[in-house]
Amino acid sequence: MELKIFRDTLPQAGTSCTVKAELPLETEILISDYLPPVFKLVKCFAKPVVLQKQLQPGRLTLEGYLRCTVFYQGEDRAGLCQTEQKLPFTKQLEVPEFSFTSWMAMVEGQTEYLNCRAVNPHRIEVRGAYGLVVTIHTQDKQELITALADGGIEQKLQTLNGVRSTAVLEKLVTVEGELVFAKPPAAILDITGSAAVREVKLLAGKAVVKGEVRAQCAWRAEGESSLQSQAASLPFNQVVDLEGVAEDCRCMCVLEPVGFALAEGEQEASGQLTASVMMHLHAWRPCQLQYVADAFSTQFETAVTPQELAAEDLACMLNETASSTASGPLPDADAQLRACFVSYGPAQVTPYRDGWAFTVRAVATAFAENSLAELESYEKTLELVFPLAVEAPPGAQFSPECWLSTENIQCSCTGGTLEVTVTARAEGAILCRSTHPGIGSIELGEPLTTPDPEIALRIYYAQAGEELFGIARRFHVSPAQILTANGLEAGTQVLPQAMHFLVPGA
Repeated sequence: MELKIFRDTLPQAGTSCTVKAELPLETEILISDYLPPVFKLVKCFAKPVVLQKQLQPGRLTLEGYLRCTVFYQGEDRAGLCQTEQKLPFTKQLEVPEFSFTSWMAMVEGQTEYLNCRAVNPHRIEVRGAYGLVVTIHTQDKQELITALADGGIEQKLQTLNGVRSTAVLEKLVTVEGELVFAKPPAAILDITGSAAVREVKLLAGKAVVKGEVRAQCAWRAEGESSLQSQAASLPFNQVVDLEGVAEDCRCMCVLEPVGFALAEGEQEASGQLTASVMMHLHAWRPCQLQYVADAFSTQFETAVTPQELAAEDLACMLNETASSTASGPLPDADAQLRACFVSYGPAQVTPYRDGWAFTVRAVATAFAENSLAELESYEKTLELVFPLAVEAPPGAQFSPECWLSTENIQCSCTGGTLEVTVTARAEGAILCRSTHPGIGSIELGEPLTTPDPEIALRIYYAQAGEELFGIARRFHVSPAQILTANGLEAGTQVLPQAMHFLVPGA
C-alpha cells in the first residue's frame, strides 16, 4: 500500500559562526594651526565604524573606517585638547560556505594595543591594532513532513512557532541641526550622543521611522580649564523601502550615532551640527507550522529516518537601562576631575540567577589633573547586566542583535578615591534557536505478523513520564485505542504517574 506524504518548507535557523580579524593602525596625526601644540599625551582611543557589509560564499567583506582619537594636554595651560583621524579600511574575512535566505552580522571588538607618541608639539605618531569580532547569523529553509495518510499510519504531530526574517536593513543617514552655546567656545573636546526611535510604522514594502538624535558636546571656554556640556536634539524622520515587509510583521529599529561634525554658525556662539546615524532595522513575520515528529504503522513494518529541525523564534525585544558602579584609589589624592568617557566591549547572553541576562563589559576612562597640573587618565572596568524575561527549552542558543548607548556618567574624585557610575541603554532583539526531533523520510515494509487473536488485552507496567505514543508504537496499536482502554483524557501524551497499563490486542 502506498503511503501519502505531505511536505512544507520551514524557515529554519541557519549557520551561526564567529570570525576574528585584526585591523592594523599606523598613522601620523598633524596638529592643526587652530589647536594648541602638544605638551603631554593623555589617552588614545580607536573605534571601527562599519559602513558596508557583504556576504558571499566563503567570504565576508567589511568596509568602513577606523576612528583614531587622541586626547592631549596643550601647551601654555591650554588644558585638555582632542584631535582625531579617520582611517578607511576594506577587510575580507574567510567564513565557512553555507546557504542562506537571509543573514546579519554583528561587529564588535576591542583594542589589542595602542602606542602613541608625540614626535614634536605638532605631530603625533600612532601604532597599534584593533581586534574585530564578527558574529554571523543566518536563516535558511528546510523541507519537512507535515502529515501522513493511509497504510495504517499513526503520527505524532507537533507545532513549531517561529519567525521568518523578511527584511534586514543597515542604512547611513545624515541629520542636521543647530548647537547653541552659552558663550563662544574656545575648543570643542568631543561630541557624542544617543538616539531614540519614537515610532516605526510598517506599510506594504515600506517603513516610516520617527525619532530624535541627542547630541552632547564637551567644550571649553576661552581662559577656562574646566569643561562644560551642551546638549542638542535633532529630529529624525525617514521613509525606507523594505521589500517583503507588511503591517503584520514584528520590527526592531535602532539608531546608532557613528559620528558628529560641527561647523561655524552664523553667530559666534552657535554651530551647524551634522550627525551621521546608522539605522539598523530588522523585520520578522511570525509563522506557525505543524509537523510529524514521529510515526509508525499498525499494519506494516516501518523504516523511519530521523531529522533534526532548527527553529528560530523572537525571544524578546530589548529596550532597557542598567547601571554599574566601580571605584578605587588614585595615586594623587589631590587630583581634580576634568572629563570621563565610556566604551563598551563584546556583549553576550549568559545564565543569570534562575534565567538569562544580556551582559556587556564597559570601560570608563577618567581624565584628572594632578597636583603638578598634569593630566592623567585612569580606567575602571564595569559589568552591565540586563535581565531578560525569556523562557527557553533545554539546549537553546540565544543570538543578540543589540546596541548600547550611554544614558549617563557620574564620575567623582573625593578624598583620593575615584568613583564612576555608568548608566547605559541596550536596544534590539534577542533571538532564540532551538532544535526539535522530526522525521526526514518514512517507508512502509512487509506486513506485520498477525498477532494471537485470543489475546484481547495485555498488561504493561508503565512508568511515570513515559510517552503514550512510544508505548503504542511498541505494540503497534493506535494511541486512541490505548486512551479508550485506560479511560484517559483525550490529548494525554505523557503518563502522569506509574500505572498498570492495558494495551488492546493489535
